[in-house]
Amino acid sequence: MLKLAAIVYILVASVLAGSFVVAALTVGRMDALSISGAALAGALVALPVSWFVAGKLNKTIRPA
Repeated sequence: MLKLAAIVYILVASVLAGSFVVAALTVGRMDALSISGAALAGALVALPVSWFVAGKLNKTIRPA
């Protein structure tokens, strides 16, 4: 399941990091530290999300 989680992470991390950056820019945080911090926060939040989604996909693909 680790390989599946890694593939899902690539997709989820880019979506969440981009969303967090857009949210930071929307509230007026236009400095480099805020933008990179938002991208890093999105990438970190994506770790448990991708693990959860990969678990659900694994159960769907290979039912027990």
